[in-house]
Amino acid sequence: MQTGLLTRVSEIPAAEWNALAGEYPFLRHEFLAAMEDTGCASRRSGWSPRHLVLRDAQGLAAAAPLYEKTHSWGEFVFDFAWARAAEQAGMAYYPKLVCAVPFTPATGPRMLCRAGAGEPGLRRALLAAMRERVDDEQLSSVHALFLDGAGRDACEQDGWLLRRDCHFQWHNRGYRDFDDFLDSFSADKRKKARRERRRVLEQGIEFRTLRGDELTDVLIERVFRLHENTFLRHGHTPYLNRAFFERIAQALARSFFVKLAMRGGEAVAVAVFFRSADTLYGRYWGADADYHSLHFETCYYQGIDYCIANGLAAFEPGTQGEHKIARGFEPALTWSAHWIADVPLRRAIASFLTREGQAIDAYASEADAHAPYRKGDPTPPPQ
Repeated sequence: MQTGLLTRVSEIPAAEWNALAGEYPFLRHEFLAAMEDTGCASRRSGWSPRHLVLRDAQGLAAAAPLYEKTHSWGEFVFDFAWARAAEQAGMAYYPKLVCAVPFTPATGPRMLCRAGAGEPGLRRALLAAMRERVDDEQLSSVHALFLDGAGRDACEQDGWLLRRDCHFQWHNRGYRDFDDFLDSFSADKRKKARRERRRVLEQGIEFRTLRGDELTDVLIERVFRLHENTFLRHGHTPYLNRAFFERIAQALARSFFVKLAMRGGEAVAVAVFFRSADTLYGRYWGADADYHSLHFETCYYQGIDYCIANGLAAFEPGTQGEHKIARGFEPALTWSAHWIADVPLRRAIASFLTREGQAIDAYASEADAHAPYRKGDPTPPPQ
């Protein structure tokens, strides 16, 4: 087995990488290359690619998206307090390594392995290569974010510190249509959801669903500007630029689409989605003004409607938002893993994670009690 390091994902043929990535959109070669080639994930933005690859006699056996980071922005697993603690102890926390998808808080595989090639052993080899990189470069740490079950188990067995957080996700329980979904709500919650949808219609707003390859240059410009305005209104610069939207719309046309809220023939709001074979991912939103209930309709109800119509099993709408609970989203734990080189700092973080984990579990349990579904009814398993 030979270990290699890529400073750009384009250094490897797309077919080789995608044979491991499968249909998970955020680790497709096209997505990562779009991030890097448009400058969104680059040395200048503080995301220097250091992708790991393992090769054997048959070719590419395993890979992991790896970045050297000079800050902690765009990760959605917050370790700023850890950085301050390290600095107060006289240690440099940055640069660090991050095994993740830039600006993408979506659970999925992080250690890509060729099927039938001994996946557990390949994951161990990838983790060992990450730790070796930390030692060789005298870095503070390496962090694997939004891990799937296999990745989480591999990190735990390798001695990494596990961290959990609570996001909100929707699960398809075989609903026939949106009304069937709402019928699972208690009466008052169902009434509220229908009133929200009605208020959007009463403002003269209707929706168009367009795949990436159906977007004109004019529409791509409009999608980007709506997205940008949302960031700017909150005092932030958007992570993604127009070139990324233009590139990804064509490169991932089958798994990238937008929901355009149209009023008077003009797009007044947009929600950007990606999808895999069984899961919908809500990523970005923007509007040109405040419209009653439009955020809930565009980002949540339209996505749920799409999942039901297309037979998708789950919908991950992104981070934050207890307001998602009333719209049918349920608490779900997300996982990250952390290898801290300095032993005293590692022990301190481990103690913190124990306390934090207990608080997260309590929060998730309390959030679940506020779900809108009828109490006492047997809940069918997800589809």
